[in-house]
Amino acid sequence: MYLVQQGQLGFDSMPKKLIKVTPSRLGVWNDCRRRFRMAYVDRPTPPRGGPWAHSTMGAVVHNALKALFDLPVERRTPDSAAALVGTHWKDDGFADPKQAAEFRGRAAGWVHDYVKETDVTDDPVGLERWVSAPVGTIVAEGRVDRIDQRGGELVIVDYKTGRHALSTDDARGSQALALYVLAARRTLRRPCTRVELHHLPTGTVAAWEHTEDSLARHLTRAEEAADEFQLAIDTHKAGGDPEVLFPPNPGRQCSWCDFRRNCAEGQAAGPAIDPWAMLSP
Repeated sequence: MYLVQQGQLGFDSMPKKLIKVTPSRLGVWNDCRRRFRMAYVDRPTPPRGGPWAHSTMGAVVHNALKALFDLPVERRTPDSAAALVGTHWKDDGFADPKQAAEFRGRAAGWVHDYVKETDVTDDPVGLERWVSAPVGTIVAEGRVDRIDQRGGELVIVDYKTGRHALSTDDARGSQALALYVLAARRTLRRPCTRVELHHLPTGTVAAWEHTEDSLARHLTRAEEAADEFQLAIDTHKAGGDPEVLFPPNPGRQCSWCDFRRNCAEGQAAGPAIDPWAMLSP
Protein backbone atom coordinates (compact mmCIF):
# COMPACT_ATOMS: atom_id res chain seq x y z
CA MET A 1 0.00 0.00 0.00
CA TYR A 2 1.31 3.43 -0.90
CA LEU A 3 0.77 6.39 1.38
CA VAL A 4 0.41 9.79 -0.25
CA GLN A 5 1.78 12.62 1.82
CA GLN A 6 -0.52 15.58 2.35
CA GLY A 7 -0.23 18.03 -0.56
CA GLN A 8 1.85 15.63 -2.66
CA LEU A 9 -0.90 15.26 -5.27
CA GLY A 10 -2.94 18.35 -4.54
CA PHE A 11 -5.09 20.19 -7.03
CA ASP A 12 -2.32 22.71 -7.63
CA SER A 13 -0.33 19.99 -9.41
CA MET A 14 -3.15 19.09 -11.80
CA PRO A 15 -2.70 20.25 -15.38
CA LYS A 16 -4.83 23.19 -16.46
CA LYS A 17 -7.72 22.26 -18.73
CA LEU A 18 -7.18 23.48 -22.28
CA ILE A 19 -9.71 26.00 -23.57
CA LYS A 20 -11.34 25.33 -26.93
CA VAL A 21 -10.98 28.35 -29.20
CA THR A 22 -12.37 29.11 -32.64
CA PRO A 23 -11.74 32.29 -34.62
CA SER A 24 -15.45 33.16 -34.50
CA ARG A 25 -15.53 32.82 -30.72
CA LEU A 26 -12.49 35.06 -30.34
CA GLY A 27 -13.94 37.59 -32.77
CA VAL A 28 -17.24 37.83 -30.92
CA TRP A 29 -15.49 38.16 -27.55
CA ASN A 30 -13.35 41.02 -28.81
CA ASP A 31 -16.34 42.67 -30.51
CA CYS A 32 -18.95 42.56 -27.74
CA ARG A 33 -19.01 40.61 -24.47
CA ARG A 34 -22.83 40.64 -24.28
CA ARG A 35 -23.08 39.21 -27.78
CA PHE A 36 -20.59 36.52 -26.70
CA ARG A 37 -22.79 35.61 -23.75
CA MET A 38 -25.91 35.34 -25.86
CA ALA A 39 -24.15 33.30 -28.56
CA TYR A 40 -22.09 30.92 -26.43
CA VAL A 41 -23.28 30.99 -22.82
CA ASP A 42 -27.03 31.59 -22.58
CA ARG A 43 -29.15 28.47 -22.92
CA PRO A 44 -31.50 28.45 -24.62
CA THR A 45 -29.82 30.80 -27.06
CA PRO A 46 -31.85 34.00 -27.50
CA PRO A 47 -33.57 34.35 -30.89
CA ARG A 48 -31.36 35.71 -33.63
CA GLY A 49 -32.21 38.06 -36.46
CA GLY A 50 -32.95 36.90 -39.98
CA PRO A 51 -30.49 36.02 -42.76
CA TRP A 52 -28.15 38.57 -44.33
CA ALA A 53 -27.87 38.75 -48.10
CA HIS A 54 -24.08 39.18 -48.08
CA SER A 55 -23.71 36.10 -45.84
CA THR A 56 -25.95 34.10 -48.16
CA MET A 57 -23.85 35.16 -51.12
CA GLY A 58 -20.60 34.24 -49.38
CA ALA A 59 -21.92 30.82 -48.40
CA VAL A 60 -23.06 30.11 -51.96
CA VAL A 61 -19.64 30.98 -53.38
CA HIS A 62 -17.91 28.76 -50.82
CA ASN A 63 -20.26 25.85 -51.55
CA ALA A 64 -19.84 26.25 -55.31
CA LEU A 65 -16.04 26.16 -55.07
CA LYS A 66 -16.13 23.14 -52.78
CA ALA A 67 -18.41 21.34 -55.22
CA LEU A 68 -16.11 22.22 -58.09
CA PHE A 69 -13.21 20.31 -56.54
CA ASP A 70 -15.47 17.31 -56.07
CA LEU A 71 -15.72 17.08 -59.87
CA PRO A 72 -13.22 15.19 -62.04
CA VAL A 73 -10.37 17.43 -63.17
CA GLU A 74 -11.58 17.62 -66.77
CA ARG A 75 -14.92 19.06 -65.60
CA ARG A 76 -13.45 21.82 -63.41
CA THR A 77 -14.11 24.52 -65.97
CA PRO A 78 -15.11 28.16 -65.48
CA ASP A 79 -18.55 27.45 -66.92
CA SER A 80 -19.07 24.50 -64.57
CA ALA A 81 -18.05 26.69 -61.64
CA ALA A 82 -20.52 29.40 -62.63
CA ALA A 83 -23.30 26.84 -63.02
CA LEU A 84 -22.61 25.54 -59.51
CA VAL A 85 -23.42 29.00 -58.15
CA GLY A 86 -26.92 28.57 -59.57
CA THR A 87 -27.15 25.05 -58.13
CA HIS A 88 -26.36 26.27 -54.62
CA TRP A 89 -28.10 29.64 -54.79
CA LYS A 90 -30.58 30.88 -52.18
CA ASP A 91 -32.52 34.15 -52.05
CA ASP A 92 -32.28 34.47 -48.25
CA GLY A 93 -31.84 38.08 -47.11
CA PHE A 94 -32.30 39.77 -50.48
CA ALA A 95 -34.85 42.53 -51.03
CA ASP A 96 -36.70 40.72 -53.80
CA PRO A 97 -36.18 38.17 -56.60
CA LYS A 98 -34.86 40.85 -58.95
CA GLN A 99 -32.07 41.86 -56.56
CA ALA A 100 -31.29 38.21 -55.84
CA ALA A 101 -30.98 37.47 -59.56
CA GLU A 102 -28.62 40.42 -60.05
CA PHE A 103 -26.28 39.22 -57.34
CA ARG A 104 -26.54 35.60 -58.42
CA GLY A 105 -25.16 36.78 -61.75
CA ARG A 106 -22.37 38.67 -60.02
CA ALA A 107 -21.39 35.67 -57.93
CA ALA A 108 -21.39 33.41 -60.98
CA GLY A 109 -19.11 35.89 -62.74
CA TRP A 110 -16.71 36.03 -59.80
CA VAL A 111 -16.45 32.26 -59.61
CA HIS A 112 -16.12 31.90 -63.39
CA ASP A 113 -13.23 34.37 -63.54
CA TYR A 114 -11.56 32.92 -60.45
CA VAL A 115 -11.47 29.43 -61.92
CA LYS A 116 -10.33 30.81 -65.26
CA GLU A 117 -7.28 32.41 -63.62
CA THR A 118 -6.56 29.71 -61.03
CA ASP A 119 -4.97 26.27 -61.42
CA VAL A 120 -7.67 23.91 -60.16
CA THR A 121 -6.14 20.69 -61.47
CA ASP A 122 -4.54 19.66 -58.16
CA ASP A 123 -6.78 18.15 -55.50
CA PRO A 124 -6.59 20.11 -52.25
CA VAL A 125 -5.57 18.37 -49.04
CA GLY A 126 -8.75 19.66 -47.46
CA LEU A 127 -11.99 21.40 -48.45
CA GLU A 128 -14.08 22.94 -45.68
CA ARG A 129 -11.75 20.89 -43.47
CA TRP A 130 -12.18 20.96 -39.70
CA VAL A 131 -8.84 21.18 -37.91
CA SER A 132 -8.36 20.94 -34.16
CA ALA A 133 -5.18 20.64 -32.11
CA PRO A 134 -3.83 21.56 -28.67
CA VAL A 135 -1.44 24.50 -28.91
CA GLY A 136 -0.10 26.22 -25.82
CA THR A 137 -2.96 26.61 -23.34
CA ILE A 138 -5.75 26.34 -25.93
CA VAL A 139 -7.21 23.92 -28.42
CA ALA A 140 -7.19 25.81 -31.72
CA GLU A 141 -10.13 24.78 -33.87
CA GLY A 142 -11.88 25.88 -37.02
CA ARG A 143 -13.11 25.03 -40.49
CA VAL A 144 -10.65 25.96 -43.25
CA ASP A 145 -12.03 26.84 -46.69
CA ARG A 146 -9.20 25.08 -48.50
CA ILE A 147 -5.84 23.55 -47.65
CA ASP A 148 -3.40 23.14 -50.52
CA GLN A 149 -0.12 21.28 -50.59
CA ARG A 150 2.60 23.02 -52.55
CA GLY A 151 6.19 21.84 -52.58
CA GLY A 152 5.78 19.67 -49.52
CA GLU A 153 4.15 22.40 -47.41
CA LEU A 154 0.56 23.20 -46.58
CA VAL A 155 -1.04 26.50 -47.60
CA ILE A 156 -4.14 27.87 -45.87
CA VAL A 157 -6.59 29.41 -48.37
CA ASP A 158 -9.52 31.57 -47.28
CA TYR A 159 -12.14 32.80 -49.77
CA LYS A 160 -13.46 36.34 -49.35
CA THR A 161 -16.44 37.99 -51.04
CA GLY A 162 -16.67 41.30 -49.18
CA ARG A 163 -16.82 44.79 -50.64
CA HIS A 164 -13.17 45.72 -50.29
CA ALA A 165 -9.96 44.32 -51.72
CA LEU A 166 -7.56 42.88 -49.16
CA SER A 167 -3.89 43.55 -48.51
CA THR A 168 -0.85 41.76 -47.16
CA ASP A 169 -1.58 43.40 -43.82
CA ASP A 170 -4.97 41.68 -43.76
CA ALA A 171 -3.34 38.29 -44.30
CA ARG A 172 -0.61 38.97 -41.75
CA GLY A 173 -3.03 40.30 -39.13
CA SER A 174 -5.67 37.60 -39.46
CA GLN A 175 -5.79 35.71 -36.19
CA ALA A 176 -8.08 33.15 -37.79
CA LEU A 177 -5.53 32.23 -40.46
CA ALA A 178 -2.72 32.01 -37.90
CA LEU A 179 -4.75 29.65 -35.74
CA TYR A 180 -5.55 27.54 -38.80
CA VAL A 181 -1.81 27.26 -39.49
CA LEU A 182 -1.14 26.07 -35.95
CA ALA A 183 -4.00 23.58 -35.99
CA ALA A 184 -3.31 22.28 -39.50
CA ARG A 185 0.33 21.61 -38.66
CA ARG A 186 -0.66 19.35 -35.79
CA THR A 187 -3.71 17.79 -37.45
CA LEU A 188 -2.04 16.95 -40.77
CA ARG A 189 1.55 16.68 -39.48
CA ARG A 190 3.11 18.74 -42.25
CA PRO A 191 4.93 22.08 -42.39
CA CYS A 192 2.71 25.14 -42.84
CA THR A 193 3.57 28.85 -42.82
CA ARG A 194 1.77 30.44 -45.78
CA VAL A 195 -1.73 31.91 -45.64
CA GLU A 196 -3.72 33.41 -48.52
CA LEU A 197 -6.86 35.52 -48.78
CA HIS A 198 -8.52 34.99 -52.17
CA HIS A 199 -10.82 37.97 -52.82
CA LEU A 200 -13.14 36.84 -55.60
CA PRO A 201 -14.75 40.20 -56.52
CA THR A 202 -11.36 41.67 -57.45
CA GLY A 203 -9.54 38.46 -58.38
CA THR A 204 -6.67 39.33 -56.03
CA VAL A 205 -4.69 37.22 -53.57
CA ALA A 206 -3.23 38.67 -50.37
CA ALA A 207 -0.59 36.35 -48.92
CA TRP A 208 1.71 36.15 -45.92
CA GLU A 209 4.49 33.80 -44.83
CA HIS A 210 4.32 33.37 -41.07
CA THR A 211 7.38 32.95 -38.90
CA GLU A 212 7.50 31.17 -35.58
CA ASP A 213 7.58 34.60 -33.90
CA SER A 214 4.53 35.91 -35.74
CA LEU A 215 2.58 32.75 -34.96
CA ALA A 216 3.64 32.98 -31.31
CA ARG A 217 2.27 36.53 -31.12
CA HIS A 218 -1.08 35.44 -32.51
CA LEU A 219 -1.13 32.49 -30.11
CA THR A 220 -0.39 34.70 -27.11
CA ARG A 221 -3.27 37.03 -27.98
CA ALA A 222 -5.60 34.05 -28.43
CA GLU A 223 -4.53 32.57 -25.10
CA GLU A 224 -5.11 35.87 -23.31
CA ALA A 225 -8.60 36.24 -24.77
CA ALA A 226 -9.41 32.60 -24.00
CA ASP A 227 -8.37 33.06 -20.36
CA GLU A 228 -10.60 36.13 -20.15
CA PHE A 229 -13.73 34.54 -21.56
CA GLN A 230 -13.27 31.28 -19.67
CA LEU A 231 -12.92 33.19 -16.40
CA ALA A 232 -16.11 35.11 -17.19
CA ILE A 233 -17.95 31.88 -18.02
CA ASP A 234 -16.77 30.14 -14.85
CA THR A 235 -17.63 33.14 -12.69
CA HIS A 236 -21.08 33.32 -14.28
CA LYS A 237 -21.66 29.64 -13.54
CA ALA A 238 -20.69 30.30 -9.92
CA GLY A 239 -23.38 32.98 -9.63
CA GLY A 240 -21.64 36.07 -10.95
CA ASP A 241 -23.64 38.93 -12.41
CA PRO A 242 -23.84 38.46 -16.21
CA GLU A 243 -24.30 42.22 -16.76
CA VAL A 244 -20.94 42.84 -15.09
CA LEU A 245 -19.13 39.87 -16.61
CA PHE A 246 -20.49 40.37 -20.14
CA PRO A 247 -21.08 44.10 -20.67
CA PRO A 248 -22.36 45.46 -23.99
CA ASN A 249 -20.12 47.38 -26.37
CA PRO A 250 -22.52 49.74 -28.17
CA GLY A 251 -21.37 51.04 -31.54
CA ARG A 252 -22.13 51.08 -35.23
CA GLN A 253 -21.80 47.29 -35.32
CA CYS A 254 -25.04 47.09 -33.34
CA SER A 255 -26.95 47.98 -36.51
CA TRP A 256 -26.25 44.51 -37.93
CA CYS A 257 -25.94 42.43 -34.74
CA ASP A 258 -27.90 39.16 -34.84
CA PHE A 259 -28.98 39.71 -31.22
CA ARG A 260 -30.05 43.33 -31.61
CA ARG A 261 -33.65 42.60 -30.64
CA ASN A 262 -32.45 41.38 -27.22
CA CYS A 263 -30.23 44.37 -26.40
CA ALA A 264 -31.62 47.79 -25.47
CA GLU A 265 -28.16 49.39 -25.61
CA GLY A 266 -27.63 48.06 -29.10
CA GLN A 267 -30.96 49.37 -30.30
CA ALA A 268 -30.15 52.80 -28.85
CA ALA A 269 -26.75 52.86 -30.58
CA GLY A 270 -28.26 53.36 -34.02
CA PRO A 271 -30.96 52.24 -36.44
CA ALA A 272 -31.14 48.74 -37.82
CA ILE A 273 -30.03 48.28 -41.42
CA ASP A 274 -31.71 46.28 -44.15
CA PRO A 275 -30.57 42.66 -44.60
CA TRP A 276 -29.15 43.55 -48.02
CA ALA A 277 -27.41 46.78 -46.96
CA MET A 278 -23.93 45.21 -46.79
CA LEU A 279 -23.89 44.00 -50.38
CA SER A 280 -21.43 45.63 -52.74
CA PRO A 281 -23.00 48.61 -54.58
